[in-house]
Amino acid sequence: MSEKKLENRKIFNAAFIYKRLFVYVKRYWRALVVAIIASMLYSSVDAWFIYFLKPLLNEGLVAKNHHFLLMAPFIVMGVFLLRGIANFFSNYCIAKASRSVIMLLRQDLFSHLQKLPARFYDHTTTGKMLSILLYGVDQVANASADVLTTAIQSVFLIMGLIIVMFSISWKLTLMYFIIIPVVAIIMRIVSLRIRRLSLSIQDSIGDLSHHTEENIEGYKVVRAFEGQQFEAEKFNKAARINYQREMKVVVSRSIGVSAVQLITVSAMSFTLYIATLDIAESLLTPGGFVSMIGAMLMILKPMKDLAFVQNKLYRGLAGAQSVFEILDEKCEVDEGKIPLIRAQGEISFNNVSFNYDVDKKILHHINFNILPGKVVALVGRSGSGKSTIVSILPRFYDQYEGEIKLDGISLRDYRLKDLRRQFAIVSQNVTLFHDTVYNNIAYGRFGEVTEAEVIAAAKAAYVMEFVDALPQGLQTLIGENGVLLSGGQRQRIAIARAILRNAPILILDEATSALDTESERFIQSALDTLMKNRTTLVIAHRLSTVEHADNIIVLEDGRLIEQGTHADLLRQEGHYAKLYRMQFKDLETISPVEPLAFEAVLTHA
Repeated sequence: MSEKKLENRKIFNAAFIYKRLFVYVKRYWRALVVAIIASMLYSSVDAWFIYFLKPLLNEGLVAKNHHFLLMAPFIVMGVFLLRGIANFFSNYCIAKASRSVIMLLRQDLFSHLQKLPARFYDHTTTGKMLSILLYGVDQVANASADVLTTAIQSVFLIMGLIIVMFSISWKLTLMYFIIIPVVAIIMRIVSLRIRRLSLSIQDSIGDLSHHTEENIEGYKVVRAFEGQQFEAEKFNKAARINYQREMKVVVSRSIGVSAVQLITVSAMSFTLYIATLDIAESLLTPGGFVSMIGAMLMILKPMKDLAFVQNKLYRGLAGAQSVFEILDEKCEVDEGKIPLIRAQGEISFNNVSFNYDVDKKILHHINFNILPGKVVALVGRSGSGKSTIVSILPRFYDQYEGEIKLDGISLRDYRLKDLRRQFAIVSQNVTLFHDTVYNNIAYGRFGEVTEAEVIAAAKAAYVMEFVDALPQGLQTLIGENGVLLSGGQRQRIAIARAILRNAPILILDEATSALDTESERFIQSALDTLMKNRTTLVIAHRLSTVEHADNIIVLEDGRLIEQGTHADLLRQEGHYAKLYRMQFKDLETISPVEPLAFEAVLTHA
């Protein structure tokens, strides 16, 4: 995110963020109550010890009270044992509450991400989402754990020390604390700056995550095109930006803390001078003087901690703001009420237009009808709208104009979960999980699925042809996104998953583009079986599939310019016939074993 955008970024009101965090925190109020009581006890011991210096000097050393001197070590030992126990309960209870809040936030955030529309993912990088889910939420942990521990203990210690100081000399105490308004102003200025910088740091970490993820996923492309230096420069630039923003926080924090310390020490020096005059006039005992000095010295640390904790707090608030910004993103619209167990598969587009951005339409007044069980091919150049049409059907995108019906009922009237259960999708860009072959196939149907059904799907998609050679067969881990398999093997697993899905509508989005000739021979018969009695939409398939389609829809710049069977379109001598003859001419000069996707011909047309 640029510096200009960061300046314009809206910063949530702190009270608003506290209120939303409180919804999570209040579930653990018992642990927080125990932590507060333990922190009060912990801080009270420190304040008590400073006050204890007064009778220790006056009674023990000046008045030579031997009984008091004999009991003093045991008193101190007992009190500090109590302090240690209190410290344990304080830290444990706050950590338990804060880590529980982090767990709930992460769970809610991840759950919400599952419900966000495709448009959100189109405009948000994976690196940014990972940064918020991991780093941003962890920043909230710092605000809710470290901040609570430090703030509670520091506040109660300051209160205890103030009581001690007032009990010794109210006049000296007021003189010392006249600096509080000045300190508060400094802390306010520094904290607001750190909060804004913390938002920019989170964005820079998102950029680092994005660059790292892209480089790792595309390492083969990077090395094949000798892009290592270029990628390193991009990453180093992002790292430098992160470093610069982190250093701005360090400088701001250091200036703030140093200013507070300088002002506090100046006030303490002046108070000490007045205290020496009081001793000279016998208005202050030696024990009272030592306790007063001890209190003024000890109070510096909690005041410094409070100044520092403000910075941590605002970094935590920045993290919480990023989390709540995503949680405030609107979920997919799911207002349909009609249940759907299994569709017949009739699809109709009535005057449908669509745009991803306000000023750029992708589809223009599309009209067509698909009867149940028919195979329809969508052909056209890249960017003509083929993939957009099949993305609208499962309502990945919902902001279309016109009307789309399934079995005579508008898509928007169906329950979203039921609607998507009607589709099985096999695309060119196969997504597999870092899991076993078996579990990747079983992903096609959650719930009750037997091993026999998984094996049957694997056999139908010719997965078993290569699985038998794997170390653990179907239980073999395939690596991230199936990196340990070939492109054809990954595609077969995706097809097996679609077979297991057993949905009435099948979408093949360039499903065989990654297959070699041998793999295509295996897959084609599997696809023919899979398409039987199913409404099938095929994008940019090979000529053999396109020729046998029940209907071919030709798209150009988001407009439907022709449709009909292969024979009908050839007779029309239109756009399709021209492209077909161009491809047929090219095939005469190409080895028959070399596969040629129809998409490639259309792209060059």
